[in-house]
Amino acid sequence: MDTQLKKHGYLWPFSFLYGLGVAIRNRFFDWGILPSEEFNIPIISVGNITVGGTGKTPHIEYLIRLLSPQYRVAVLSRGYKRKSRGFVLANENSTDIELGDEAYQIKRKFPNLIVAVDANRREGIKKLMKLTPQIDIILLDDAYQHRYVKPGVSILLTDYNRIIYKDKLLPVGRLREPAYERMRAGMVIVTKCPLDIKPIDFRIIQKHLDLFSYQSLYFTSYAYSELQPVFPECVTFTKYLRQEKEHDTILLVTGIASSHTIKQQVELSAQNVIEINFADHHKFTKKDIQRITDKLLSLSKKDAFIIITEKDAARLLNMPNLSPELKSKLYYLPVEVEFLQNQKDDFNKKIEGYVRKNRRNSTLSK
Repeated sequence: MDTQLKKHGYLWPFSFLYGLGVAIRNRFFDWGILPSEEFNIPIISVGNITVGGTGKTPHIEYLIRLLSPQYRVAVLSRGYKRKSRGFVLANENSTDIELGDEAYQIKRKFPNLIVAVDANRREGIKKLMKLTPQIDIILLDDAYQHRYVKPGVSILLTDYNRIIYKDKLLPVGRLREPAYERMRAGMVIVTKCPLDIKPIDFRIIQKHLDLFSYQSLYFTSYAYSELQPVFPECVTFTKYLRQEKEHDTILLVTGIASSHTIKQQVELSAQNVIEINFADHHKFTKKDIQRITDKLLSLSKKDAFIIITEKDAARLLNMPNLSPELKSKLYYLPVEVEFLQNQKDDFNKKIEGYVRKNRRNSTLSK
């Protein structure tokens, strides 16, 4: 008997019922019983069918860097775990409490970018177009399941470490939709690939994904930049990560779905990596901060410091009563997307071609 069936046998009926409900909902959209609305502006959706951790934000940021020099870009997110409600248009005073950590991170990183949050993407798009009529394109963050909007390009992400055809539906696995729903995507990107991935691995994944001819398949990895202090005003010495295990001990604190990739990167530079892991989108409390502080002090290493993700840094920035000592030890590791197999030019060409062809004033740009 299959190992997973033995382990989760009692959950399979729930997984079946969940899958049935999802399938019926999707067929209603396919048949037009539930409406999908199109808009007269280029819309690119970036999402997944897995619970957490496929790298949506770095891929959204890649698209921002690609398109912003030539087009006026807006990002619309649902603002997961924010305390506000309805539509919120970000400004220079917005916080992660209003926007959610991912939208707040994007606004901080690209202060001139138009960023908004709304759980109802259809209404959010309408309000964005009304309030900021100058925009040329809207990027929808985490909207693969939001089928009330029909994007011009739908990008589906799947983590190399838990690729969708190896996963199962909730609650047995982590799939929010059956793996065959990948066929709705115009582009599929296998994310977080190791840099030493072999050519045969590309072929195996391509074979098992079994995409249609109209779908494009890409592979990306993470490229990490230099460490950045979360609180630059409190830092005396700049820290660097080099691949010679020059650091004795690093405390890695994460509040993301999977710390596997960032841990691998940090382990290249430290003899010892101590981890404290929280749930994805975790909101840090005073108790959490005390736990982190106590762990750092227990290491008894003068040069020990803390590395967190960029997303976690966004949550800690506005947290009150952090001690100067802790602030001086906090660094985040920026990450960017890197295309493998020389696929970058092809991806960029298709995205830019779609936007150029479909922008509202495309006749003026030709």
